[in-house]
Amino acid sequence: MKRLVKDERLCIGCGACEEKCSTTYFKVNNREKSRIKVEKMEHWSRLTICTQCGVCAEVCPTLALKKDIPGVVRLNKKECVGCFICVGFCPEDAMMQHDDYLEPFKCISCGLCTEVCPTGAIKIREF
Repeated sequence: MKRLVKDERLCIGCGACEEKCSTTYFKVNNREKSRIKVEKMEHWSRLTICTQCGVCAEVCPTLALKKDIPGVVRLNKKECVGCFICVGFCPEDAMMQHDDYLEPFKCISCGLCTEVCPTGAIKIREF
């Protein structure tokens, strides 16, 4: 299973990962529509990335969230009722929502953000 790993000590808060994600999946450069979040603090940056733990899938009342064969939690939009229970239960705060969309969204460990991270703060690893 591939999964993103983070090293917040290396993150400079540039937002390149958020830009890559939002432009790839939503066709707009808007950090609020990124599946990864960077919060710049005074002396460091907090990276919010889905760890594919599966808690969201466990609490989904319609089973719209499921782990696929490689272990990535994916959303079936046809089965999602937009209750956003998964957002509230996510232990990583990595299940996102935006007013423009009827269903939640999250990182699927595609790894595109790793290609633009200038410091190597985000990497994709095989587990």
